[in-house]
Amino acid sequence: MNGHVKSMHFQRFMETATTLLSLLLVMAFDSSRTVAASRNQQCGNSVQQSLKLSRLLQRESVDLIKTYKVSQGEMSELFCKVSVNNVPDPNISGLEPSEKIASIYTHLQEFFPHFKWVYEQQTDLQLPTSPLLSDLRRFSAGSRNLANLINNFYQSLFPNVPLPEGGPTTLPPPQNVFQQKVYGCVVLKTFKELLSNVSRELRSLKSQVCRRRTHTNTLF
Repeated sequence: MNGHVKSMHFQRFMETATTLLSLLLVMAFDSSRTVAASRNQQCGNSVQQSLKLSRLLQRESVDLIKTYKVSQGEMSELFCKVSVNNVPDPNISGLEPSEKIASIYTHLQEFFPHFKWVYEQQTDLQLPTSPLLSDLRRFSAGSRNLANLINNFYQSLFPNVPLPEGGPTTLPPPQNVFQQKVYGCVVLKTFKELLSNVSRELRSLKSQVCRRRTHTNTLF
């Protein structure tokens, strides 16, 4: 009798333990799905903010180039058509998502010294009240905000992989007034091309990276 009672107690204990284990597994699975959904939402929000700002800057770059040309006087339509050395490449490189995002970030960083140099040149060429100067300041600040968003997007996807540092930026040698006007227009035009490439890559990354993270987290 005692042996039978012990056997029943042990059986009930095992049934209870099995039930608890099943509940724990269900809770763990639900928790992992919740975390996966949260991370996917964070990924989507991050890339959406970057994409929205890149599109806004792209539209603003069109108006900025128009303002720039009007501010340069005669022959301004020719300035953007002249070839200039030492202006960064607007094309995004890389095959993997991490490489593409890093390329976007480093390309944005490469333009900032050129923006600063264009602004300093135009400060000497324009009146202090020129709308071009305030537009250049605002556009440069927006571009830096975009770089910060790209950095955050990268860190959310690859928290253990630091962003590579870009190489040194080569600024042009001393220029005459005509060369300064040409240089500024080419910098703005090339950056506009970069923004177009950034928007296209971000649209692709949004569908690739965030959805893939959801699928991977669901599998595991």
